[in-house]
Amino acid sequence: MYKELIINTTEHETRVSLLEDGTIVELFIDRGDDSNIAGNIYKGRVQRVLPGMQAAFVDIGLQQAAFIYVDDVLGDVYGEIEDFFLKSANEVDDDGSENENVMLTTDYEKPIVPIEELISEGQEILVQVAKSPIGSKGARITSHISLPGRFLVLMPTVNHIGISRRIEDEDERTRLKDVICDLREKDYGYIVRTAGEGVGRDRFEKEMHFLINLWNKVQKKHQAASAPALLHKELTITLRAVRDLLTDEADKLIVDSSEAYQSVQSFLQEFMPGLKDSVELYKGKEPLFDAYNLEVDISRALKKKVWLKSGGYIVIEQTEALIAIDVNTGRYVGKHNFEETILKTNLEAVKEIAYQIRLRNLGGIIIIDFIDMEKLVDREKVFSALKDALKKDKSKTNVLPMSEMGLIQMTRKRVRKSLSRILCEPCFYCDGDGYLISKQSICYNIFREILREAQDMAGNRFTLRVNPEIADYLHGEENHLVSSLEKILNKQIVIYPNSRFHVEEFDVFEIIKN
Repeated sequence: MYKELIINTTEHETRVSLLEDGTIVELFIDRGDDSNIAGNIYKGRVQRVLPGMQAAFVDIGLQQAAFIYVDDVLGDVYGEIEDFFLKSANEVDDDGSENENVMLTTDYEKPIVPIEELISEGQEILVQVAKSPIGSKGARITSHISLPGRFLVLMPTVNHIGISRRIEDEDERTRLKDVICDLREKDYGYIVRTAGEGVGRDRFEKEMHFLINLWNKVQKKHQAASAPALLHKELTITLRAVRDLLTDEADKLIVDSSEAYQSVQSFLQEFMPGLKDSVELYKGKEPLFDAYNLEVDISRALKKKVWLKSGGYIVIEQTEALIAIDVNTGRYVGKHNFEETILKTNLEAVKEIAYQIRLRNLGGIIIIDFIDMEKLVDREKVFSALKDALKKDKSKTNVLPMSEMGLIQMTRKRVRKSLSRILCEPCFYCDGDGYLISKQSICYNIFREILREAQDMAGNRFTLRVNPEIADYLHGEENHLVSSLEKILNKQIVIYPNSRFHVEEFDVFEIIKN
C-alpha cells in the first residue's frame, strides 16, 4: 500500500492528510488556537479539589480549567510502586498519531489514596495535556510527563522500559530492551517506538541525550515560572507529521508552502537526514487539496448520510457522549435472496463505517445498528469483518460481539475533536437540534396561542406577524384555521409576513378601534 502525506499550509491554518493508495484516511487540522494542545506541558495551579469525583480542576492558563483524575496525580505514595505505569513491556501502545502514542493508557491496580491527600487547592503542579479540550469539557491533564522523540519516548516519572507492541519479533524486542537498559544513566522510563525497530545504538544514544536535555529545560522553566504558564509546546502539526508518520506511516510527503518545506528539511537534517529526498515542494497552479481531490472527500465526511456503491447507505448521528450509526439497504434490492442482500449490504457497510470512523475521528461510545440477520454465522461474519477493518486504525478500539438485534457496541479512544466539531458549528437556525417544527404544527401552535390570548383581549381585531413561509401556509393550505378563529372569536385576523422572523417565531397583538 502506497501512503502519502499531503500538507496544505496557509498563514492561519495547516491541514495534514494521510492518503492510502490515493484515498484520504486521516485528516489533522491546526488553526493556531487551543483546540489541539495535546502534549503541551504547563505549570498549573489547583483551583478546586473534588473528593466526591476523585478529581481536581487546574488552571493552566486556558479559558476552561483543565481536570486531572487521582490516577494521573504524581505523589510520593506511588514512588514505591516499581511497576506503576505498565503491566508489562509487551503491552505498550505506539499508535503514532497526534501524540496519542505517548500518552499511556494505564490498566493497573493502584493503592487507594484519596486525591485530597495528594494535592490541595492553590498548589502549583507540573502537568501535561493528555487530551485537548473537547466540546464543553476542558483539557485532561496528567502529572506523568511523556516526551516523544523519533525512536524513543522519555517518561521521567516512571522507572520502566517498554517496547511498542507493533514490534513483533522477539529477538528484536530483546535487543532493543538490552540497548536501552545499557544506555540509560538515570532511572527514567523509556518506550521504544515502532520506528525504532532495527535502529542502531548510536542513534538511540543521541536521541536519549536530546530528550533528557529537553526535560532538564522543562524543569528549569518550571522552577522559574509563575503558574499558570506554558513550559513546553509540542511540535507544529507539520513537524509532528514528519516525526510520527513519515516512513513509519507514509512513503512521501508533499507540502505546498516554501516556508514549511524549509522547516521540514531543517528538521530532517538534524534528526532524520536520510529522509530528505522523501519530501517534495508542490509547485502546481491548482490548490494542492484540489489536485488530489481531497476537498470532495472532506465535504462528504461532514454529511450524515453516506451512500454505498451498491445503493445502500449509512447514517451517522453524533451526540456529546456517543455515536449512532445506522445501516440501510436503500436502493439495493440484491440479485438472489433477501438474506444474501442483507449480508452483502452489511459487509459493504462495515468497510465504509471503519473508514468514516477513522476519517471523521469519531470517538467515545459507538453503537452500530446493522440490518437484522437471522443466521448466527452471518452475524459472526459481519463482526469479524468489522474487527479486521478496524486494524488499520491507530486509535485504540474495543468491539463487542453483535447482539441478536443486530447491534454492535464499540469504543474508540478519543484524544482530540472529531472532524465535524472542528469544521462545523451548531446551525444558527435550528440551534443545533437538526430539525425544525413543521409548518403545519406551527400553524396549529398559532391557533392555540390566539385562543389562549383572546380571553384577556378586548380588541376589535387581531394582527399576526409571522415568517413569510408561514404566512403563505396560513393563506393557503391552513386557511381553514384562520376562518375558524374568526368565526369563534367574531374578530378579524390580519396576517403580516416578516422576513426577519424565524420560521417558528410569531407575534399576536390586538388592535382596538374607538
